[in-house]
Amino acid sequence: MSAALLSRRGFISASLLAGGGLLFDLRLAVARAADGSPVVLTAFIRILPDNRVVIGAKNAEIGQGAKTMLPMLIAEELDVDWSQVTIEQTHADSKIFGGQSAGGSRTTPREWLPTRQAGAAARAMLVAAAAQDWGVATGTLRTGGGMVRDPASGKTASYASLAAVAAKLPAPDPATLTLKDAADFRIIGRSIGGIDTPAIVAGKPLFGIDFKLPGMLYAVLETCPAFGGTFLSANLDEVKALPGVERVLTIRGDGTPESLFDGVAILSRSWWSANKAREALKVEWDAGAVSGFSSAGYARQAAEKRLAKADADIIRTGDVDAAFAGAAKTVSADYSYPFLAHGTLEPQNCTALFADDAIEIWAPTQNPESGRALVAKALNLPPDKIRINFTRIGGGFGRRLMNDYMVQVAAIAAQVPGVPVKLLWNRQQDIQRDFYRPAGWHGFRAALDKDGRLTAFHDHFVTFGKDGKPVRAAELSATELPAGLIDHVLLEQSFIATNMPTGWLRAPGSNAIAFVYQAFLDEVALAAGKDLPTLMLDLLRQPRELDRGKNAPPFVTARATAVIEKVLAMAGWSERAALPKGTGKGFAFYYSHMGYFAEVVEAVVADGLPRVKTVWVAGDVGSQIINPLNALHQAQGSVIEGLGQALAGQQVTQADGAVEQANYDTHPYMRITDAPEIHVEFVRTDYPPTGLGEPALPPVIPALVNAIHAATGKRVRALPITAEMLA
Repeated sequence: MSAALLSRRGFISASLLAGGGLLFDLRLAVARAADGSPVVLTAFIRILPDNRVVIGAKNAEIGQGAKTMLPMLIAEELDVDWSQVTIEQTHADSKIFGGQSAGGSRTTPREWLPTRQAGAAARAMLVAAAAQDWGVATGTLRTGGGMVRDPASGKTASYASLAAVAAKLPAPDPATLTLKDAADFRIIGRSIGGIDTPAIVAGKPLFGIDFKLPGMLYAVLETCPAFGGTFLSANLDEVKALPGVERVLTIRGDGTPESLFDGVAILSRSWWSANKAREALKVEWDAGAVSGFSSAGYARQAAEKRLAKADADIIRTGDVDAAFAGAAKTVSADYSYPFLAHGTLEPQNCTALFADDAIEIWAPTQNPESGRALVAKALNLPPDKIRINFTRIGGGFGRRLMNDYMVQVAAIAAQVPGVPVKLLWNRQQDIQRDFYRPAGWHGFRAALDKDGRLTAFHDHFVTFGKDGKPVRAAELSATELPAGLIDHVLLEQSFIATNMPTGWLRAPGSNAIAFVYQAFLDEVALAAGKDLPTLMLDLLRQPRELDRGKNAPPFVTARATAVIEKVLAMAGWSERAALPKGTGKGFAFYYSHMGYFAEVVEAVVADGLPRVKTVWVAGDVGSQIINPLNALHQAQGSVIEGLGQALAGQQVTQADGAVEQANYDTHPYMRITDAPEIHVEFVRTDYPPTGLGEPALPPVIPALVNAIHAATGKRVRALPITAEMLA
């Protein structure tokens, strides 16, 4: 970091608002995130003449609660009442606001300190203003409810009344700021409903799909069903003549799914007429280079690869071959999982207006700066000629980290300058043009000694890759447990080619890896004469911190042990033998996105179909649960999503290079009537708070399949779960 970023002048400035009041522009507040990386923050705080406070929410809101949580942190340290606060969504600009992406459960660890510093800095200037006015020392004054008080004289002043003086004061030195002790929190730790919830319940327009501009045209875009196919010809004149159609445009892409594939765009005054015209569109595509990919072909290749020498090692420690040769017992099994779509409730959409060699975009994006870079390249525009406005996101789960829809609407809008254009996909397009969670195949082996201790572990992971590297979201970490807990570990991988675009799905990688690892370790535990919690506690018993690399915090075995012991007590694990026939409890533990989670599922299997009755969740995400209501919702939502991936029949299959599923009937999700009781408790530890959008999902799937084994004696080694597996 340059010295300029650390100067107090760069930290905060205050200025009077027209008509009275005070604007705090908190620029370049420097702190360090949980991973040790420097964080640069800009936030704004406006104190209005009536002492109400407006706080800018800088991150995209996808239901993870950031739009409420980040202002909570500022309001706490500013020392105002929550009832005084109004929240405004900022636009997207990393030069002004710092990082604004929403993904990887990184918002909380990234913003916990700097966002609180922003509120504390503003409070310090207001206290200094009062101290100067009253001729007293700042240390004698107290704040609360947007007021400064002098206990000695009884004087009080509202923040708004101090605006004129505060605006002239120098900025505080960041090193002098004192943040509140947790015992004094009045907002942090309170259950506060989402700031947008009343509007959502009332059906008010908030989402990208709701956004409208005067004179706007609606656009639909047709691309080749086989990913990567190129445009040859189409009945463009015939489609142009259809009722309501204003324009028909061809789009020439760069052949990459993140940016643009070739396509045909139809523009109309209504989305309905544009989509009806799309049904009449007849396009000839050149798909010869991409039509040979299929799910059946992948399965054949994976079976061959698992039996052959692996393409590359991920990690090799100790002497795995010798450990297996000297084992008292070995266990082996093959596991697999399918491609998955995100299936967001709000289909992909984006609105753009191109005029005067600049473009303004209204986007439900999780990763705006990536979109800015892609649009700049596609339109050959300087990045500062692109303004991106956030809209509320109707489901992201990682899908909207990719900004293809932003580039598409920009390419269309650039051909009709001065006319606002809204691109909206239908449900079929949304499922068939996704960035899919990659499928994978794992060939496992484990070695046990005569005392039932795990001594060696081997996973031959077959996944998708190119040029010797896995495709996006198909990575397997070299730190995947039990690596680091035993001496002899071999994790290796082999690659299959695909044309399927892949991407991050909620709890990227972990949503699949947790299933296969914790389900296989349940088999290992049984072979060792133990249950899985006992096996895990044995592995974790020695207190230590394992290096996770890439500036990530270490894995702390004591934290893992604590959540395991907590969930076993919550679920009455020791009494599970008393469960009726056909009912079982299954356990799993997993660490992801800096969160430690252990879960127990109770499932009943009747007529070959599993039904989940209850899920118990114990998690450790550090010292503070910022918003308990939202934390509960995040954990419950993760559990429901994970169960849906396993039980609802979700999978994406491919034939002739194209996706076969087309709607929620063929890529279904869990229904309300199938959702179980979910009990969530948090273990508080003396570590910085971390995110909650993802880490509660991974353990529920292996806990479910382990419960099914406990109930039926049958092992589920592939997803989704079907009645045939349990027959």
